[in-house]
Amino acid sequence: MRYSVVVPFHNEEENLPPLYRRLTTAMESLAADYELVFVDDGSTDRTQVIMREICALDPRVTGLRLRRNFGQTAALAAGFDRAAGEVIVAMDGDLQHRPEDIPRFVAEIDRGYDIVSGWRQNRRDGFRRTFPSKIANQLMARASGVALHDFGTTFKAYRREVLERVPLYGQMHRFIPAMASLEGALITEVPIEDVPRGSGRSHYGLGRTFRVLFDILTVRFLVRHFARPLYFFGSVGLVMIGAALLIAGWLLAKKLFLREDIFLRHGVLLLFCAVTFLGGMQFLGLGFLGDLFARLYYAPQERAIYNIARVYRTELPREVKKP
Repeated sequence: MRYSVVVPFHNEEENLPPLYRRLTTAMESLAADYELVFVDDGSTDRTQVIMREICALDPRVTGLRLRRNFGQTAALAAGFDRAAGEVIVAMDGDLQHRPEDIPRFVAEIDRGYDIVSGWRQNRRDGFRRTFPSKIANQLMARASGVALHDFGTTFKAYRREVLERVPLYGQMHRFIPAMASLEGALITEVPIEDVPRGSGRSHYGLGRTFRVLFDILTVRFLVRHFARPLYFFGSVGLVMIGAALLIAGWLLAKKLFLREDIFLRHGVLLLFCAVTFLGGMQFLGLGFLGDLFARLYYAPQERAIYNIARVYRTELPREVKKP
């Protein structure tokens, strides 16, 4: 299998049929084996029914139905695990991504890149969404060291071996390029048109932007200190311990040479010294634990972050060999 297209859906019953038709046309233009992996992320409308009907008619389509709404990252992880293509393309199911752009992504992969990310230009989402998104993208580029203009879009193409090295959890699907950069992946981007949603209601809100800020801090830490977290926590701990010892030495000198009652005159400072010292010791302990967990990371348990209820797929008839 050369290409796999993974599309998560959540209550997209009106968008699924036209997207399937456009995807089929776009993929057939590549003149190579391909498959479509549709993931129903716990939809409450007729998305599952329509997906099952498409799978019954087209053996190139595999449908996955998750038992509940696990979120976009989990839905993509389920599709990635099921996909068999050498090149895996991910996109949204709301018709805001044009299937006709897939050949452009594939062309960059053929040029030697490991990840090709879409770059939404001339966005039509309005100031309330575009401005926070622009700030978040700039922060993410600085935090990760990956020069992308648009981390938020799902529309990306990956080489399979890159995805196999990047664990997905939480809402980290948008930061796959940043995580893949740790493995030395070659990353580029292609401009794409920002198309208005076909129908249905958007699942994105302003509240998600604030959660992205916490993800940026996570990625910053992982990029800089993933292999040796002790370098980060240990440095903070040593600074705190050093400051506490300096303050303690100064207070001890006052006690010995100036005969001051440090408990009466500097009680607050003495308490601050003790708390700072204990905090520094805790940071050192976190550093050691982080190093331990980093080592355990390289021998992970096979535990998925999703739960598939059913798999819909039409099997091709096997050829009967004549004696």
